[in-house]
Amino acid sequence: MALIKETKISSIEVVGDYKQINLKEKTIVKDGEVIISESNHRTCYTPDTDVATLSSEVAAIANVVWTQAIKDAYAAAVALV
Repeated sequence: MALIKETKISSIEVVGDYKQINLKEKTIVKDGEVIISESNHRTCYTPDTDVATLSSEVAAIANVVWTQAIKDAYAAAVALV
């Protein structure tokens, strides 16, 4: 049988005052129908992320929650650090 590698989004969360987007992806390696490996990968996107670099699912959420007010507040908070 051939090995098959699948990567799927398992969760997307919007958290915090600045609406960071947390993405959890699961990678599954199968030999036929038998799962031989599973792993998780997490990524956090902040409002200064270029939306064009995101997957369509994540970009759709970012375009809704990352208002100009949120982007401005995040930029101001980062400037203080």
